[in-house]
Amino acid sequence: MNKPQDFPESWHPKPDLLPGISVDCVIFGFHDGQLKILLLEYKNTGLFALPGGFVQKNEDLDTAARRMLEDRTALSKIYLEQFYTFSTTSRRNDETHRTIATASGRTLEADHFIFNRFISVGYYALVDFSTVVPTPDAISDSCNWHDISSIPQLIFDHNLIVNKALDTLRFMLDSKLNGFNLLPPTFTMNELQQLYETILGKKLVRSNFQRKMLSLGILQRLDKKQTGAANKAPYLYCFIKPQTTL
Repeated sequence: MNKPQDFPESWHPKPDLLPGISVDCVIFGFHDGQLKILLLEYKNTGLFALPGGFVQKNEDLDTAARRMLEDRTALSKIYLEQFYTFSTTSRRNDETHRTIATASGRTLEADHFIFNRFISVGYYALVDFSTVVPTPDAISDSCNWHDISSIPQLIFDHNLIVNKALDTLRFMLDSKLNGFNLLPPTFTMNELQQLYETILGKKLVRSNFQRKMLSLGILQRLDKKQTGAANKAPYLYCFIKPQTTL
C-alpha cells in the first residue's frame, strides 16, 4: 500500500509496468437503503475518479485488480468480476494528468508514458459496506462513498465505466446474487427486496419477489429475527455459498 508521502511508483519516469494497460474498479456497497460506490478525490484539484491503476509486468489482470482493491478498502476477500474493456482512441486527457501531477508537487516530462493511450479493463467489486476502510492513494485527499444516484462528474470516461458496471450488475443480479457481499451474512426478505429495488431503480411487488427468490434455490431460511413479537417476526435468510467465484 502506498504511504501518504510517497508519489505513486507508477508515475515514475520508467515504471516496471505493462505499456498501454490499466484497470478501473467500480466498488459497490449497500448502506441505509442506498447503493454506493467508492471514489477518490485528487489532491487540490476537485477532480474525482474511480480507484484503479496500472498492471505490473509480473502480475495478471485479476491479481492487479485485487491489489488495487485491497489498497483502497483494506479487504482481501472481495467478490470481483471483470465486466468490460474500454478502448476508444479518445480515452485520454493530457491536461488532466498534468493538473493532478502539479497539484501533488510533480512535473511530468512531455514524453512521460502516462500521456500514451491506455486501454482500461473494468472490474466491479461487491463489498460489505461496514467492513471497508476507505483509504486514499498517494495523490488523493480522500477516498469516500457516494450515492450511485448523485455521483459527481468523473475524469476521463469514468462515468461511462460506472454506468456500464451498473448495467452489468443489474443483468447478472439473479444469477450471481449468492456470490455478492452487499448484504450482511443474514438478512430478511424485506432487506433483500430493498437491495433489489435500489439496484434496479424500481419498486417490486412483495409477493412476486418472494416467490421468485425462493424459486432460485440460492437462499437458506434460518430462525426468525428477534423483534419482540414472535408471531410477526420475519424469517432471516442467508445465501447458499456458490460453488465457484472469481
